[in-house]
Amino acid sequence: MEEKELNEKESLSLISEMIQKAKSSFHESGTSAILWGSVTAVCGLLSFAQVQFGFSLGFDVWLLIFVVIIPQVYIIIKERKNKLVKTYQAAATDNVWLVYAISISAIAFYQNIVPGISDKLMLDEGMQLLQKNIATGEVKDYHFFIPSLSSVYLIIYAFPTIATGLINKFKPMIWGAVVCYALFFISLYTSFKYDMLMLGLAGIANWLIPGLILRDRYNKNIAC
Repeated sequence: MEEKELNEKESLSLISEMIQKAKSSFHESGTSAILWGSVTAVCGLLSFAQVQFGFSLGFDVWLLIFVVIIPQVYIIIKERKNKLVKTYQAAATDNVWLVYAISISAIAFYQNIVPGISDKLMLDEGMQLLQKNIATGEVKDYHFFIPSLSSVYLIIYAFPTIATGLINKFKPMIWGAVVCYALFFISLYTSFKYDMLMLGLAGIANWLIPGLILRDRYNKNIAC
């Protein structure tokens, strides 16, 4: 009876300890945040550098966003297989990041397709936009573009981060999203060059740093 009672107490103690850990900690791997943070930081800083120093890589670096979708889906599938039990918070977080991946891909696709399609539609109607240099009188084609689209990106960048932070009560992601929203308001008054710089900084503050913190906690949790 004493042995049985001791085992019951140990079991209850163990269950209670696990519940407390689940309530007070967020032990996700941080892989998705590191992935998106790294790519966004690289793309934003490279875009800024191309304008600032006058060189070209010969392709749109932001197309790398499409490449990230494949490992993102792989990560979600792999982590689902590795988890025997999935909490409501974990399921909600996975869905948030999945919706984000779809949304950001749609916007990137829109940004790369619409300008060319707009030019074609205007030409089909016998119209063409031109720009004239007042000083030299030189006339060039004017290609349609959407101004301040980078500001829209900053809003969407903050969405999965603040949602993840609030769902899991993880303050580094909440503060990362706050930084991202602050950069959004600044971007309303800056040129394209500095918008690219802010996108890069947003990737670092919004995802990369919180992701590295999550990864460190996750590794410590596995070690225990």
